[in-house]
Amino acid sequence: MFKKLGAFFSEPPAIETIKDEEKVSSMYKHWRWRIFYSSFIAYVVFHICRKNIAVALPAMGQALNFSNTELGILGSTLYVTYGIGKFINGVIADKANVRTFLPTALILSAICNIFFVISALFITPGHISFFGLPSATVLLWLLAFFWGANGWFQSCGFPPVAKSLSYWFSNSERGTKWSIWSTSHQIGVFAAVTLSGFVIEKFGWMGAFYIPALICIVTGLWLYDRLRDKPQSLGLPDIEKYNNEPIKEKEKDDEDNTPYFEIFKKHILCNPVIWMLAIAYIFVYVIRFGTEDWLVKYLVEVKHNSLTLASTKLSSLALVGAGGAIFAGVISDKIYKGNRTPINIVFLICLILSLLAFASNPETNHVWDYIYAAMIGMFTAGPQMLIGGLCAVESSSKKVASASIGFTGVFGYVGAALSSGGTGFVVDKFGWNGAISFWMISTMICVVICTILLIYEKMRKRG
Repeated sequence: MFKKLGAFFSEPPAIETIKDEEKVSSMYKHWRWRIFYSSFIAYVVFHICRKNIAVALPAMGQALNFSNTELGILGSTLYVTYGIGKFINGVIADKANVRTFLPTALILSAICNIFFVISALFITPGHISFFGLPSATVLLWLLAFFWGANGWFQSCGFPPVAKSLSYWFSNSERGTKWSIWSTSHQIGVFAAVTLSGFVIEKFGWMGAFYIPALICIVTGLWLYDRLRDKPQSLGLPDIEKYNNEPIKEKEKDDEDNTPYFEIFKKHILCNPVIWMLAIAYIFVYVIRFGTEDWLVKYLVEVKHNSLTLASTKLSSLALVGAGGAIFAGVISDKIYKGNRTPINIVFLICLILSLLAFASNPETNHVWDYIYAAMIGMFTAGPQMLIGGLCAVESSSKKVASASIGFTGVFGYVGAALSSGGTGFVVDKFGWNGAISFWMISTMICVVICTILLIYEKMRKRG
């Protein structure tokens, strides 16, 4: 049984390279497009079983009588397991079959969402006591368990996608393709927020979990049909060879029979650039998930918006954020010639100003709330896509593409956990102005780290 399971998830072997150039060209055009749109849709759908909780928080808090700190614990459990899982699953994904690994993770994530809802059906706060513990406490930790399990399976989504983008697209096109694909983050948040807001209004907060779960299960089955692993598993040559592009010397070395751990050690563990990117990513995720997870509750409680209005304002953050990711990728390619750090610094400074403007905007001026929320989304999406994603891959080797993403992801989700639990705690202790200050200070720290990275890169080029 275990052998069959291992074979199901193992990376398929390379087969003999097809000699017919016309057939190779035709297959590459077909499969590159198919892999790209399948990976894009996959990550959009992953979000509807992850970001649904952001819209459900106000209704959950009322229905289950949870404080902001307790609601923050739920979010933190996902981010802790997601961060750890992203690294471990990143290493696994480098040797796993994308076609089976990714769809299975999506379906298991959906199952966790279903059990999350079932827990609240069977345990009612204040009615029953379990082993001397208040039922509310038991329910909180049971919800935290299933939401943490959801985080683990969610962490299996990005690493195989990173692997696919690295093997199906070459260096000269990867920046643009990656930035376009990265809009799946923002579109996924938009889809999750829009769907959850509608479902909660119609069916209550539980519907925001079981309806997305059904969508994820159907999508997972569809992805198994759509996806494939590396080009070599279909008899296609390396993408660099197909595009007539030179392979970097370090990648040539890695293509030899160097043990995986040696490649991992050289390009990740002993790589100072990866470490700086990872530390910066902590603070990117503090602001990213602080706004994504808590902005609806902020608008409801501070600006007295309805749940529907608050959800639509958050959706503007997600939609314009998609454009910000593309803009950052293209500008860093065309103007900065592949140097990503300057655009990160510019975006982060603009993000600080956007947060300040959003918090200062009167509650009756809804139009500017939309604009400022959109600006927050735009100036968060650029660094989020570049720092822990494209920069990490470009600073390492294609052989450890998934692992490099996983490594920075661990640090990112340390920031996410700090953001979720930390924001809830700060709101309970210091009010919502404290939360805004928490996000702004985190952004300032990230600017400092990126500035240090820029100086380091210039010194290294000078030799």
